Amino acid sequence: MSQKRNQALGPDAPQSFSAPGRVNLIGEHTDYTGGLVMPMAIPFSTVATIQPASDGQYHFESDAFEGTRTLDPKDRSGRAGNWSDYAVGVLRELQALGIEPPPFSLGLKGNVPQGAGLSSSASVEVATTLALLAHAGAQMEPKEIALLCQRAENKYVNSPCGIMDQFVVTLATAGFALLLNTRDLSYESLPMNGGALANCCVVVANSGVRHSIAGGDYGLRRRQLEAGQVVLSRKFPQRRDLGEMNIEELEACKADMPPESYKRCHHVISENARVREAGKAMLAGDPAWLGKTMIASHASQRDDFECSVEEVDFLVATAVQIPGCYGARLTGGGFGGCTVNLVSVDKADSFASQLRDAYRSRFQIEAEIYVCEPVDGAIAHRAKEADGADSGAA
Repeated sequence: MSQKRNQALGPDAPQSFSAPGRVNLIGEHTDYTGGLVMPMAIPFSTVATIQPASDGQYHFESDAFEGTRTLDPKDRSGRAGNWSDYAVGVLRELQALGIEPPPFSLGLKGNVPQGAGLSSSASVEVATTLALLAHAGAQMEPKEIALLCQRAENKYVNSPCGIMDQFVVTLATAGFALLLNTRDLSYESLPMNGGALANCCVVVANSGVRHSIAGGDYGLRRRQLEAGQVVLSRKFPQRRDLGEMNIEELEACKADMPPESYKRCHHVISENARVREAGKAMLAGDPAWLGKTMIASHASQRDDFECSVEEVDFLVATAVQIPGCYGARLTGGGFGGCTVNLVSVDKADSFASQLRDAYRSRFQIEAEIYVCEPVDGAIAHRAKEADGADSGAA
């Protein structure tokens, strides 16, 4: 933090709270229609450090972005249109619940790649929520923290995201992916090291093409999807959402909806089926089966949801031709960002080298490639930190 900001701080020691990023193995654009997703937390994180401010104000600053933001506790102003909206949105949702933190200075730092589809925004939101709750002496259930962060992004940032990112960033467990039903928030932890999967790793390739789900393309796809869901709901009122619908029902409504809406709905309904298949493959410890579902998922994102781009398509097409790769797909909201790849551990280094070289040769872009293990979400990480502190004190 800057020296100028430090002059406003009280004497209390700062507290730090971290939240990871995430990668979604499969289940894209299903989390806002009552569908299924399979994300895991990854070893990138945002750290929110908070301490009292003696000047009676709320201060926000970040090592990753220029500019700071200061608010009076009585101020209920709207968005600033910059990075601070993600943190201030959380504050606004806490205030709506009657939680009024005392004056503070909040500093954010982290290494989650920005605009890559790895949930940098959810990481900021969850870390900020934990910090503000602690500073206010308040508590919330983990699922409520995830829902509050989603509301902050939907209502304050005006980004129409689903619940997946905030949920896994909050509730993930090291060594496991989450098979999450986004309608009722029930979930199952699936081991990432069962059977032949024990010999595999998750490799994330960053295309370097940045995206923002607050932008127009994402919102347009979502509106097209929701228009199709309205048609389906009229014909099949017993179905609550796309998460309960099947391809046969979609075909029965095809003539009654725009072609774009049909394609978007076809992706979501078929994607839910692929997530179920992927879950079975995980439990069977079968990387070839899991990889097959990932490849099919990418084709559907590319052709039905139309949220891929040339660079990402190249990364996927190249990856599946490299020895040791079982499957690859676009992960995240789309229109750039990252691919997620299932790769044999003993081939990971050569896979990364070949993929990076091919991408550089084709696009003159240096792709960042990360080998990721599933790590704890913010709640489990905090609990283990507390246990460690207790053990050390003993």
